[in-house]
Amino acid sequence: MDGQLVGEKIAQAKAILEELDIDLWLLAGRETAELTDPSFPLVVGTSVTWTGLFLISRMGEHLAIVGTGDVDNVRSTGAWPEVTGYVQGFREPFLAALDRLGPRQIALNFSTDNASADGLTHGVFLLLREALEGTAHAECFISAEPIVARVRGRKSPAEVELIREAVRQTDAIFDRLGAILRSGMTEREISDFMHAQIREAGLEATAWDYEYCPTVTAGPESPWGHVGPTAIGIAPGQLLHIDFGVKYRGYCADLQRTFYLLRPGETAAPAACQEMFGIVDSCIQEAAAALRPGMQGREIDAVAREIFGEHGLGWDFAFGHQLGRSCHDGGATLGPAWERYGRRPFDPIEVGQVYTMEIGAKVPGYGVVSLEEDLVVTEAGCEFLSQPQRELRLVRLES
Repeated sequence: MDGQLVGEKIAQAKAILEELDIDLWLLAGRETAELTDPSFPLVVGTSVTWTGLFLISRMGEHLAIVGTGDVDNVRSTGAWPEVTGYVQGFREPFLAALDRLGPRQIALNFSTDNASADGLTHGVFLLLREALEGTAHAECFISAEPIVARVRGRKSPAEVELIREAVRQTDAIFDRLGAILRSGMTEREISDFMHAQIREAGLEATAWDYEYCPTVTAGPESPWGHVGPTAIGIAPGQLLHIDFGVKYRGYCADLQRTFYLLRPGETAAPAACQEMFGIVDSCIQEAAAALRPGMQGREIDAVAREIFGEHGLGWDFAFGHQLGRSCHDGGATLGPAWERYGRRPFDPIEVGQVYTMEIGAKVPGYGVVSLEEDLVVTEAGCEFLSQPQRELRLVRLES
């Protein structure tokens, strides 16, 4: 990650510590290229091999304690002005730093609700606890969940622009796909085409698992959900639904688009498909119009869920999730107050957060109508990061 952007996020973290009245945020990990804490790319900016400790203090200081083999790597980010190397163990410099800073609380990355705030491994936690045993700092550990949720959720203008570009690149691939669809083309061939477009554009990755990004749902017999593409082919008279996103310079897009594949002589989709599309579109547009900073995520979910319910439809998922360095970026969720979402639907929506809004349903005999749009929260409400799909994309298949 760009060192300047890491520096911006560290500065943001210090302000958030002051806001939350928490003295110290401690990020700790080892072999982090393999066992990545989601916060490391955001505020550390590199990986470490030996156990590395990164201390961010509300008093203005931030410092790193790493194995000597990692010192130059950490310094090269330009984001860590004080880097201490150790050979035999980290305990001595760690205690010296804590004695100097005197924190009342030491926030660690563990959480039961927010996966993005749960990056500390149990083994490293035990090492930290052992290092502090018998000291005044031994009982200071608290969860860093509220810190991580804010640092990760409140996107800087530079972060929003990176997401906007990821969205633009994703939409461009959707556009190119629409031009090459042919009768009998399989879901796997569609996926292969979209993967080839990623490589040709020089993009780094898909927004989630390569095997099922894109998720392709062709017609009424195709499986729908977090599932890889199949050998099912597309045909006139069917809906084609695709869930897809790319990663651009570390930031993700997540869009869903729905196509109708015209039969010979057709100039529009069947009424049932158009009606379902209108319901799905209304959910997203009405929820976006209702969104304001300070609302709880469950309130926005309820707007869409009520529209669906009026038409006898149900939705088994949250209406929206945060988007950023990961496709599911943690923190507040636009979801119902269900046990599986914990406290996240009750978290406040904040300026700078980026959300998806998604909902869909099956149309018997045709397939799935589902949409997903990406939005950034503003002072006045929200802004779509791409031109939202407002009608079915009609495609006349090549032979």
